[in-house]
Amino acid sequence: MRTALLQSSGRPGSTVENLKVLDEAAGRAAAAGAGLLVTAEMFLTGYAIGDDIGRLAEPADGDHAHAVAEIATGHGLAIAYGYPERAGDSVFNSAQLISADGTRLANYRKTHLFGCFERDHFTPGDQPVVQAEIDGLRVGLLICYDVEFPENVRAHALAGTDLLLVPTAQMHPFQFVAESMIPVRAFENQIYVAYVNRVGREGEFEFVGLSTLAGPDGVARTRAGRGEELALADADPAFLAASREANPYLLDRRPGLYGSLA
Repeated sequence: MRTALLQSSGRPGSTVENLKVLDEAAGRAAAAGAGLLVTAEMFLTGYAIGDDIGRLAEPADGDHAHAVAEIATGHGLAIAYGYPERAGDSVFNSAQLISADGTRLANYRKTHLFGCFERDHFTPGDQPVVQAEIDGLRVGLLICYDVEFPENVRAHALAGTDLLLVPTAQMHPFQFVAESMIPVRAFENQIYVAYVNRVGREGEFEFVGLSTLAGPDGVARTRAGRGEELALADADPAFLAASREANPYLLDRRPGLYGSLA
């Protein structure tokens, strides 16, 4: 499945403008043969927008979700996007996956919040593995800091995830995560990992770009630069199956020895 990585910070604070950016990118991705478009963390509203996070947060089935569904159906591709989700009195840092026919397939709430900024504005989620099926691939969701915990990615591998989508807001000086950690996570768990970042300065943060789709062989299929970019790469089920056959990591595990990890 051809996957498009929308490396963009959009227009922080304006969901109207960000939906326009998403629509334009979806058109370009579909024209390039993509069946899935993935955005960065909190793409729909912006990341460093302070108290506007609460003001712009919506339920998972709110007006913004319907707008994204219209974009997905209009261009005939699935879309995974980051946004602030309101549920009762809580606001979650969430990512939602919508199919090419506009169906809401999966909604994930970030479980590991990074730094004071996120802990001040969000409630952590408590469901570690969220998945859906797209075109014969089992697709999973994590967000940014979540992928830096090996237990999270291994849980996905054991649950059968083939393609792990990771909207992120990776900032300086942690670019080694995109450059080194993501390919290793893909290799050690025998999955594809699509890691999609923001770019440029936003408030106190400087986002580093470098979005990538890494394969189960630990090789980046595409890697964006430091600016706005639409990167494309394929997640190949046949290659994934062959790689899993050749790599014994998951088969050679000894779970009885790992009790102390919990």
